[in-house]
Parts: sequence; structure tokens; C-alpha cells
Amino acid sequence: MEKVNLSEEEAFEPRTNGEISESITKSWTQQALECYSINCDCKKCSLAKGNYSFVCQMPKVIEILIEFAGKPVAGAF
Repeated sequence: MEKVNLSEEEAFEPRTNGEISESITKSWTQQALECYSINCDCKKCSLAKGNYSFVCQMPKVIEILIEFAGKPVAGAF
């Protein structure tokens, strides 16, 4: 297996061919609710403050959740 080298300037792009796992698009998770409530503004995201080295897929997840599960109930976040 090839070792992945991540520098501080690089963001990890998952090798999923742009596909998002169905498991995270079935229901509203706490992280999805947070993302929705801040209008997908990464500057306000708690995960962004952790300096993770990956490209966030949450805006795409939010679109799918709204389409298939509907918008979250007010007060859920």
C-alpha cells in the first residue's frame, strides 16, 4: 500500500471518485446540523478549528439530506 504524505499545506482528498457514503446521508447527524445552522460556512465550523487535513464534503451531504430527508426541524440544532 502506498503511504500518503500530508504536509500542512495539502488537504486530503478521499479516493471515492466524488461519491459520498450513503451512511452519512440517511439522517441528520450533530455535525450535519451544525453545518446546516452555519450555512456551510467553514470559518464557523468546529471541525475546521481542529485543522483536519481533508476536503470537507459536508455541503454536498447537506444538499442530499435536504433533498431526501427534508430540512431539519427547528430547534434540533
